[in-house]
Amino acid sequence: MDSLAITPHAATHEVLNQVPTLTGYNLFLSDKVLTQSVARANADWAAGQLTDLGGILGSEEAQRWGFEANENEPVLHTHDRYGNRRDEVVFHPSWHNLMRTSVEHGLHNLPWVEMKRAEKRPGAQLVRAALMMMTAQNETGHTCPISMTFSGMAALRSEPDLAREWEDKMLSPVYDPQFRPAQEKQGVLMGMGMTEKQGGSDVRANTTQAEPIGSREYLITGHKWFCSAPMCDAFLILAQAPKGLSCFFLPRWTLTGERNRFHIQRLKKKMGNRSNASSEVEFAGAWAQLVGEEGRGVNTIIEMVHHTRLDCAIAGAALMRQAFVQALHHAQHRKAFGKLLIDQPLMRNVLADLAVESEAATLFMARLASSFDARESDLHERAFSRIATAIGKYWLCKRACMHVGEALECLGGNGYVEESVMPRLYREAPLNSIWEGSGNVICLDILRALGKEPATLEAMISELRLSAGANPRLSSLTTDIESGLRKSKNGADSEGQARRLAEKLALALQASLLVRHGSPVVAEAFCATRLAGDHGYTFGTLPSGVDVDGIVGRCIQSFE
Repeated sequence: MDSLAITPHAATHEVLNQVPTLTGYNLFLSDKVLTQSVARANADWAAGQLTDLGGILGSEEAQRWGFEANENEPVLHTHDRYGNRRDEVVFHPSWHNLMRTSVEHGLHNLPWVEMKRAEKRPGAQLVRAALMMMTAQNETGHTCPISMTFSGMAALRSEPDLAREWEDKMLSPVYDPQFRPAQEKQGVLMGMGMTEKQGGSDVRANTTQAEPIGSREYLITGHKWFCSAPMCDAFLILAQAPKGLSCFFLPRWTLTGERNRFHIQRLKKKMGNRSNASSEVEFAGAWAQLVGEEGRGVNTIIEMVHHTRLDCAIAGAALMRQAFVQALHHAQHRKAFGKLLIDQPLMRNVLADLAVESEAATLFMARLASSFDARESDLHERAFSRIATAIGKYWLCKRACMHVGEALECLGGNGYVEESVMPRLYREAPLNSIWEGSGNVICLDILRALGKEPATLEAMISELRLSAGANPRLSSLTTDIESGLRKSKNGADSEGQARRLAEKLALALQASLLVRHGSPVVAEAFCATRLAGDHGYTFGTLPSGVDVDGIVGRCIQSFE
């Protein structure tokens, strides 16, 4: 029997051909498209800040924060042990590390802080977008309250007295997660609650009531089916006032230091975005202040929505970038059938196609952010921002789902297990298409803008004309778009064709940006396949005339 004894730790096989974890790299310095976009906007003043955050996010420690924050979901405590309302959400320490890093690097406030400078520096919105794009590549969930705080400040500017009361705490570089009155904190964050059970995107169906009790003060009674980040210090919400749907600022604590009647019913169990708390809440006579004019709530809160839609587009570009980077890294280290995946012709085609899509997305994101920089003083840029943000939000979020799925497949089975970041990216991708207006809502908004705001049509046409003659396929598409928009009733196609129009506008804008600012080989590949239609129905179907080696080689050089 002793001769049959088995050694407890006998080696069963030698492990080879395993891919090392992609860590210890700089998300900013390794992204040529992003660094060039920042330089083009004369925003090199932020290079140090961007490089610093890029290095942090590429570190093993920060990557671990992302995993731990999603593996240890937030926990709601509705009551204390004595049965009193508590309404607090508790997060894992890694969530707080992510939040602290983002707040300290100004993701929630940078453009507003720059506006207060005596000598304003160019490209603040683009710099902030670059910071957000890198951060979303590491962990997207915590960017929700970061985004809403940034966007909420945009809406509060319509109520100067209220903005002055809160802006010092909202613009603070200190992350203070304590649940206490704002006046006792070093920094505050803002959330948002618009949708209700019976209406969803149709916020005019909201039934939550606002009862006036004094000068611009109200008591709010009702519910929100989706309230983002309920641990925040204050919220912008919509409720029905005597003159109609209105926007209100509702803090978690009243001015007298009492807990406001803001009750968290439960946290949503979501497919993805698990680190972030999304909730159902009820207001039982909660105290709030009017923002803007009574009866014009949508017009008031839309400024916040416009900025959060920008962040959805940024997140779409971020997910595509990180998915491609992971696929490229894997292919450089994994062998199959006697050679590295990166040297397999079909895999190179897939990677090149993913690279083309990612570069186009990043350029689109950067152009949108730059329009936010200029929209305060330039009516043309304001009109472009209005229409292009909706187009970018729709298109980049839609493309991210397909793109991330293909990149995940490049890793094979290893990409489908939770030790890889790919499943998290894949679950995050569909959410940005839903947040701040689902696909149909956004496409109808594009029609509405083109039909009712003539300046948006002119801004779109002017932008496309900047690339006139650079590529025959693009020139043909630009002519077709201009002709169609000018002939169509109200400057827009019918509702049933709204998605086709949005897609066509998005492709034209991306092509225009690529021929002006992108790599020539990428621009040619994009125009040949996305505009001319010489392309299959999946990624990895670039035709033989495309310089696949040039596209992939350019990406590899970024990491050398």
